[in-house]
Amino acid sequence: MVWMLIIFGVMFVLFAKVFVPKVGGTIDGREGKIAGDIAEARRLKDEAEAQASAAAAETAEARARAQRMAAEAKAQAQAEAAARQAAEEAKLNEKLAAAEASLSAARDQAMGNVQSIASDTAEAIVEKLTGQAADAAELKAALA
Repeated sequence: MVWMLIIFGVMFVLFAKVFVPKVGGTIDGREGKIAGDIAEARRLKDEAEAQASAAAAETAEARARAQRMAAEAKAQAQAEAAARQAAEEAKLNEKLAAAEASLSAARDQAMGNVQSIASDTAEAIVEKLTGQAADAAELKAALA
């Protein structure tokens, strides 16, 4: 019994003075390392969030620039198309005016010929019906 008490006392002292402090130091070291790792992870997370927000801002700015460039290109293309359309309309209006002038001249010429054709036709009809040549003054009066 005495030997048991002595061995128990020695073991108690060894555990209290040697083994427990070493294990406690290891546990404290691990806790410190875990706390440091958690703090580092939080710092890296905050840094990553800051970089992500900066990248999102750059993306939004690039998108706005692209939309602005697309709008400018569209406006320029519309202006060029309007200028080409105006030029084509001017050409068509010129051709239309020339065609109308040509038609007017042809109509005037045809109308000038109608008088002589009507006179010749009336003279032929009168001669055929009456057997005598028609008087030019009577024909002019009848056609007027």
